[in-house]
Amino acid sequence: MLFSHISDTHLGLVQYASEEREQDIYLVFNEAIDTSIKDHVDFVIFAGDIFNVPNPTGTAIVQMANALKRLKQNNIDSFFILGEHDISRIRATPIPYVYHNLEFSKYIGQGIPIEYKGVCLAGFDKIRKAEISQFEEKFAQVDKIAKEHSGHKILVLHQGITEFNKFAGEFQSTDLPKNFTYYAMGHLHDTDIKNFNHLGGPIAYPGSIELTTSEGIKEAKKGFFEVDISEKEAKPNWIQLKTRPQFSVKTEFSDMTKTVDEMLEKISPSTRKPIVEIKIHGENIETDQIQAQMNRLQAQTLRCFWKIISKEVLDSSIFLDRPNAIDDEMLRLSIESTGSEQIANFAIKELLPSLAINQIKEATTIVVENFENFKKEKKK
Repeated sequence: MLFSHISDTHLGLVQYASEEREQDIYLVFNEAIDTSIKDHVDFVIFAGDIFNVPNPTGTAIVQMANALKRLKQNNIDSFFILGEHDISRIRATPIPYVYHNLEFSKYIGQGIPIEYKGVCLAGFDKIRKAEISQFEEKFAQVDKIAKEHSGHKILVLHQGITEFNKFAGEFQSTDLPKNFTYYAMGHLHDTDIKNFNHLGGPIAYPGSIELTTSEGIKEAKKGFFEVDISEKEAKPNWIQLKTRPQFSVKTEFSDMTKTVDEMLEKISPSTRKPIVEIKIHGENIETDQIQAQMNRLQAQTLRCFWKIISKEVLDSSIFLDRPNAIDDEMLRLSIESTGSEQIANFAIKELLPSLAINQIKEATTIVVENFENFKKEKKK
């Protein structure tokens, strides 16, 4: 038996106000679906952040619907949970529920295990850090069911695990139910997989299917897992997707011409115009000369950017020990600034996503609800 594990599709994401970047997401998403059909997987798991925002465009909604329709036409069922990008904080019904109600896909995010073709499936929607203590009993319940199940057991979560990313970690691996043979994760955008002696199978992050805004510009491979559960152990096989090339380089101002020459040579074989970022440092920097060199890249790239960085930034550890996403670094800095992990989590993980896309009504509701909860806690 074979299944696909796809996560963080972020359908509807538009970078740089670019229609091409929106289409890039749909291209790789459909490639993942087509590959799953070609490889005759038995089912597909979507591990959260299906859409980039809780109120996606019609195009994004139709792209997902068409993908699920193609899977159904090929007798492939699918299952999904919700990530934080799918969940509205103003009590609106999440869009993915529509697919469940139409029986295009099955929602499994409430922690109630189901059996499918001899496989036990259980999932939880994104759990906020303040809510984690409430889930100890629920984890214990699903773990008991998993222990009694003789076949494969798959747990689907959209969470950060500390052993994978210390900045974005919300759980430790020891917090998870122990008796599952595969942990289908979402949320972290880098591909990673680890085995732990205290768990029944690997924790696997397929990563996002394309570079998103929070990840910055970098050379990165993106894809998803096809997991073979024909035998006792789950065997994940990572499938790389054909994403648009992205390059970020650092150079001395005096070497700018050479750097652009090398970049032009590097990108010439690309079938799709890449995105390029050049970070420049040095003395006596003249911006008109920089722009003249960048103009040479314009016709060969979808977008090209440059910025001047100081020697202090160049030498700092941020380039040597960089977190997996810019959001993670923002969270770390917010914790340092406020002195409160709770306040930092609220600001970065709950309030900022709504403000970033100008959803003022939703952001206001989040603030009001948080204040009401604060007052209730004070009265206890």
